[in-house]
Amino acid sequence: MTDNLRVMRIEEVIKRTGLGRSSVYKYTLNRTFPQQVQLGAGGAVGWLEHEVNGWVNEQIHKSRCAASRA
Repeated sequence: MTDNLRVMRIEEVIKRTGLGRSSVYKYTLNRTFPQQVQLGAGGAVGWLEHEVNGWVNEQIHKSRCAASRA
């Protein structure tokens, strides 16, 4: 684990990924997106920034590899 953990709320995840709200939750449920973290008993959730950034970088890599094969 890193000492520099930062939790992102859904609005920031949407901006960072370009996904819609329902897509974030769908991919989270399908386990094709980083899992959310419970932020208390009130139902608030967030995502770890480094995991979301890793997912974005993975999508870039997949996209560029697919483009180079075409």
